[in-house]
Amino acid sequence: MHAATAPLHELGLRDEERFGGKSAALGELLAGGIPVPGGFAVSVEAYSAFLAGAGLRETVDRSLAGLDADDLAAVQRVSAALTAAIGGAELPGDLRAELVERYAQLGDDPPVAVRSSALGEDSAEATFAGQQETYLWVRGADAVCRAVQRCWASLHSPPSITYRAQLGDTARSPAMGVTVQRMVDAEVAGVLFTCNPVSGDPSVVAIDASWGLGLAVVGGEVTPDEYLVSKVTGEVVRSSVNAKLVEYRPDPDGAGTVRIDVPAGRATVPCLDDAHRAELLRVAGEVERHFGCHQDVEWAIDGSGRTYVLQARPVTAVPRPPAPTAPSGDSALALVMSALGVKPPAGGGSA
Repeated sequence: MHAATAPLHELGLRDEERFGGKSAALGELLAGGIPVPGGFAVSVEAYSAFLAGAGLRETVDRSLAGLDADDLAAVQRVSAALTAAIGGAELPGDLRAELVERYAQLGDDPPVAVRSSALGEDSAEATFAGQQETYLWVRGADAVCRAVQRCWASLHSPPSITYRAQLGDTARSPAMGVTVQRMVDAEVAGVLFTCNPVSGDPSVVAIDASWGLGLAVVGGEVTPDEYLVSKVTGEVVRSSVNAKLVEYRPDPDGAGTVRIDVPAGRATVPCLDDAHRAELLRVAGEVERHFGCHQDVEWAIDGSGRTYVLQARPVTAVPRPPAPTAPSGDSALALVMSALGVKPPAGGGSA
């Protein structure tokens, strides 16, 4: 009986309250036939059971109660204390055994990504992106268990505490699921938006790409190659190939990642070719259609050229593109010409 975990392919958006936004969304993607690395999810109840078993529930509730999120020093003190307490506590034996069993089902000590999946994360109303931790190239059952605890601890990082306060989400104790996914040994990785995130234009896909694992892109450590691609024609509307000076690769020791300099001759080489862009455009369309709204997608392409979706969340805070104003004599032709910025012919434009 697996009470605390579930394979990702068994989940859907209906499971968000039990497993968090990230795991639920990945299950939805798998159900839609979208290429996602397999793995398993750790439930919110597992985190609660861990706190209860370690005698930390009252400590967490008492520390957060009445905390002034504008008092940076107080937030940092509480964060440091809770992080140490959660990271240093023992996992309940049955929970540890379940995590070890699920990890063993993935193969012989495969490298995995261990990602936070908090309640409310990756929703249309809010995003906790970058505020809670992800650990890449984790290998071995003991390391996976430690990474799960470290994800739980990051629920109480200073950015997470203050963001929840800004949302007014202080009436309930925070809770978190965790996602454990097979790693993609990425040759190229990045993010894409199924609209223009600056203008809100829904007719294009915006793609950012760089060498190696996606850490350098999502962490803002490189200026990635940037593309705006038309959803209608597949044409590159605008592009910028930049000097991608660093990349993250698997540590040669077999666990964790290393940040290395990109050789000068490769830094300015485009990291996506026409086939890569076409495949990302296709995958972007599938993800958007499946969820029925614009999506922010993290992706990776491995050494064999296969594209994977690592996570997807609704795009938030994007401006609406201005609606075209109908000219006088509001014929269909006149409306279309106005939208294209072309003056209708004299006489009202009706045929």
